[in-house]
Amino acid sequence: MSTAYLVGHTTVKDAAKWIDYRDQVSATLAPWGAEIVFRGKRIVVLAGEHPYEDVVVIQFPNKEAIENWHSSPAYQALIPLREQAAEMVLLSFETPPA
Repeated sequence: MSTAYLVGHTTVKDAAKWIDYRDQVSATLAPWGAEIVFRGKRIVVLAGEHPYEDVVVIQFPNKEAIENWHSSPAYQALIPLREQAAEMVLLSFETPPA
């Protein structure tokens, strides 16, 4: 079975709301076996264009877990807060089976 990753590119609009969102979203990940791999701030864009300031990478056991997490009532309830807090693009990726 292959591992899946969620990558979020973010530019924060409201720091207080972003902290609130980030603190709450962590609890929504646990039921799906997800772990935050890293969070970071952009240093420099070396090629192309990338307007986002922050990135988060979250590992899930599989792509179904990402889909189930994203559509879960717990996460769906946080989307309005996320939209107030930040501009965000969420992408999912799957690694090939070993």
